[in-house]
Amino acid sequence: MTSRALFPTTLYEAAIDDAGLIEELDASVRALAQEDRAGHGWSKEHGYRGYTSYASLNDLPLRDPVFADLKRMLDKHAARFAAECGMELAGRKLKLDSLWVNLLKPGGGHSGHVHPHSVVSGTFYVAVPEGAGGIRFEDPRLGLLMAAPTRPGTFETVRPHPGTLLLWESWLRHEVLPHAGKGERISVSFNYRW
Repeated sequence: MTSRALFPTTLYEAAIDDAGLIEELDASVRALAQEDRAGHGWSKEHGYRGYTSYASLNDLPLRDPVFADLKRMLDKHAARFAAECGMELAGRKLKLDSLWVNLLKPGGGHSGHVHPHSVVSGTFYVAVPEGAGGIRFEDPRLGLLMAAPTRPGTFETVRPHPGTLLLWESWLRHEVLPHAGKGERISVSFNYRW
């Protein structure tokens, strides 16, 4: 008799040790947070504790060279992740579809969600104060387990550091746990399509 695991879920994690990039991204995100009235309006309307450019700015790699630098780096990691997952891209490449910044204040979080209309999603962490909430991933089988007993590993939490890059397939449900620290947690999130 043999047992085997079917349909694994892959989470890609890389440490980007580039203090200059992180410093420039921090400054750019804070500048956007000062200037982007539409982003502040959306954040307030949707109860986002802090600032996000999610629904306001869709051209960050064209707007600011540091985001263009980040995009070039992300493209390479997204290609590696797609290969690791065995994605058959038929000679095409994944294309960055959206990229937005997040400046989360203490007490803020983001409830469980997926990223529809995308293939690969991810986050690059710029500032992660002590006590900032991690990102928690949910076993994709959870909604189908019905009468099954609980089991360890239903939720997996990653506690990132500045320079952490995470990539996952966009259907993987995840949430940002509440920020219980001091200071602002800064990240850049993104989606790739095929």
